[in-house]
Amino acid sequence: MPAIQVRVNMTRNGPIRDGRFQRATGQYSNDLQYAVALHGEDLVQQRLRQVLKNPTGYFQSRITVERGRGGYVVTDGGVIYGHWLEGTGSRNYPVTRFRGYSTFRRVKPLVDRDANRIGMELLARYQSRGLLR
Repeated sequence: MPAIQVRVNMTRNGPIRDGRFQRATGQYSNDLQYAVALHGEDLVQQRLRQVLKNPTGYFQSRITVERGRGGYVVTDGGVIYGHWLEGTGSRNYPVTRFRGYSTFRRVKPLVDRDANRIGMELLARYQSRGLLR
């Protein structure tokens, strides 16, 4: 029986070889984290408009997206009474009757629910610009 030989010559080029793909996926990951955090900030602001009884505007003005070690976070900027409004402070129930609004805790599942949709929309934008294929 004759031996069958297959020879393959290969050259590597394109977006994976020259680093464009890695840069695009890194940028996509960063943009996705930021977009999800911004969505979370919007939902926190909406909830605060619903629950705050006598808003002064100060607490709401301190809600921002900040970059942390693990990505982006939605924070109240360290407002001294933030834990009390959330209901996790030492002066909440049973010390007082106020149990807090649980704004951040109630918004988190909504952000988790919407993250996939945000990711798909962002991916479509990246693909339309030819960054990820």
